[in-house]
Amino acid sequence: MFERPVAGRSQALSGPAVEAGVEINVESLVDPRLPLAPQLRLLGPMAIERDGVPLALPSSRKVRALIAYLALATRPLARDALCELLWDLPNDPRGELRWCLSKARALLDEPGHPRLLTEGDTVRLDTRALRVDAAEILAAVQAGVATLEPERLQALEALFVGGDFLQGLEIERSAPYSAWLLAQRRRLRAAHVALLDQLVHGDQSPGPEAEARAIARLEQWLALAPFDRRAHEGLLDALARGGRLHEGDEHLDATARRFEAEGQDWAPIGRAWQAAKTRHAAAAASAPPARTPASPAGADAAWLRLTGSEAAPPPAATEPTPRRASVAVLPFSEHGSNGAPGLLRGGLADGLVHDVITRLAKLRSLFVIAQGTVFALDAQRVGPDEAGRALNVDYVASGQLQRRKGGGAGQHFFSVSAQLTETRSARIVWADEFTARDGAQTFEVIEQIGNHLVAAIDQQIEAAERNRAILKPPSSLDAWEAHHRGLWHMVRFNREDNDQARHWFEAAIRLDPTFARPYAGLSFTHFQNAFLGWGEREPAVEQAYRIASQGLMTDERDPTVHWALGRALWLRGRLGDSLAELDTSVALSPNFAHGHYTLGFIHSQSGDAATALREADHSRELSPYDPLLFAMQATRALALMRLGRHAEAAEWSLKAVARPNAHAHILAIAAHCLALAGRGDEARAVSADLQRRLPGYRVDDLLGAFRFAPDVVGVLRGVSGVIGLG
Repeated sequence: MFERPVAGRSQALSGPAVEAGVEINVESLVDPRLPLAPQLRLLGPMAIERDGVPLALPSSRKVRALIAYLALATRPLARDALCELLWDLPNDPRGELRWCLSKARALLDEPGHPRLLTEGDTVRLDTRALRVDAAEILAAVQAGVATLEPERLQALEALFVGGDFLQGLEIERSAPYSAWLLAQRRRLRAAHVALLDQLVHGDQSPGPEAEARAIARLEQWLALAPFDRRAHEGLLDALARGGRLHEGDEHLDATARRFEAEGQDWAPIGRAWQAAKTRHAAAAASAPPARTPASPAGADAAWLRLTGSEAAPPPAATEPTPRRASVAVLPFSEHGSNGAPGLLRGGLADGLVHDVITRLAKLRSLFVIAQGTVFALDAQRVGPDEAGRALNVDYVASGQLQRRKGGGAGQHFFSVSAQLTETRSARIVWADEFTARDGAQTFEVIEQIGNHLVAAIDQQIEAAERNRAILKPPSSLDAWEAHHRGLWHMVRFNREDNDQARHWFEAAIRLDPTFARPYAGLSFTHFQNAFLGWGEREPAVEQAYRIASQGLMTDERDPTVHWALGRALWLRGRLGDSLAELDTSVALSPNFAHGHYTLGFIHSQSGDAATALREADHSRELSPYDPLLFAMQATRALALMRLGRHAEAAEWSLKAVARPNAHAHILAIAAHCLALAGRGDEARAVSADLQRRLPGYRVDDLLGAFRFAPDVVGVLRGVSGVIGLG
């Protein structure tokens, strides 16, 4: 099996061949209680200032690189890792590291306040009183550029005036450091683009000065991301708005040539230019005459040159098309034991990415860029952030696979690290790392890691889309956003939010009747009404069944509608048909955590208890932070109870109760499990809490909601009187 280095949370990754600084603690950047320390500039040639006075830097490149690496690290770093990072077979790597650290201390430490700290075999830089320009930018971007005031955006963008990250600080024959340096430069360029994007689209000031600012920023943006369609379209729109049609034609012509040279499709930009000229025809009519004759029949020079046709590009679509969140899974780099990236394709890393792309495409909720496209971009050495903008996708998943020696003779380990980035904001949405022994089970472990990657990418995108939808004005939502606003309310599991969720799912269906997922969500809200007694049961059961059936007719290959139909059939008492639909849902998408959980839910009551345990555990492995985690845990408790493992059942039921959205039936399950485990006082305390929440609740409410086997009904009734639920 594989393991995560840190349990219980998605973590930032750092190390010789991994980006240091995936997460930056905003609060740790400057601590005013500490004495004034140097200001560290990493953008442009490295510089250190104290009281505005530049300090003389040591001539050693490795001392400067070491300071920069420690300044962006998020945790203490092992001395061996630092030696591997910077030295290519030195005579005495630890001795050279000590010498470099002594030089760094002379620059950074203050009397009585050492900042370069050694703890055991690790080294860290205390940055609480340091202002590090790159760290400040990364922290702001990670917190979300959309939340920043214009003045703060401008101040952060101005930090880039110095130049590229650690300009001129390359170190030959140090592959791990070179990989880290390249990754940091890409991340900071992406952060710069995100700031420019927000400045351009957040500045609604009228007038020529604002127009000039926007054009200048868009030109900067394109210098950093030359294949970003959104930037091209923004610049062309600004030029059309100002009546500068000749400049727009020239820009489109140059863009077409550049895109064609790289084998990329520029036609959408051509259509956007035509649409922009149409929108701003009035402004164009009042503009000064063009400096060159108009192209034949008003056609764009670029379009004419490349197509041989005088017809203008087809106009951009005027009707909004149904959309899904889009994601590109880039090829993972494969590293050897020295941290150097491999140049050959076709290994384990490529197989893992192929599997992830295939499985994500089966989910039906995401638009997934095909493998051929992402591998072609990788061949051009395009980084993740640049690829995301070139492909015009919402999210990019990237990562690496590394093999290293460890354990006994001949033993190796490999680790897979991955992260998901929101393209427009350059914000890292999720990062995690998995480690396993490389042996006979390698392919099985890789498959399990692929399962987790697919589930995590899907769930993190869903969570991000839910949070984005809830912040938008209700009148501006499209079907996709209305659906995700419904999901945001649905997972709160209370009656008021359930009603709100139903409203938004209905709105999504009105906006796009061909979109299957809102049918599944709407069916689930009626399931909740029936299951939790929030309305008349029979009408709610029929609504859940009818709407799930409509969803199935809309898209029979969507796993969520089979899941919803399976739940509705369970409500109707058709257990065999219910299990068949749920089996179909996980066959369509093997990583569909809710499908696996619901299979366990049904088996835990009257089917195979061992199957219930297996499915409940698998659903939690696929989705360890799921909104339905309380139900997965309670399902495990019920299965353990049926197997007579009452002590374990009690512990798992308490875990379920501790979840913030656990409903009344979960408390009832916990009270009965605790009583069966001989923990009567705790059982009565949970029962009392249940009565405060839902006065008059009795065991018949639990038995009426679930479909327990007769022997289970007898067991539950036997202890219900002891805990006050008889």
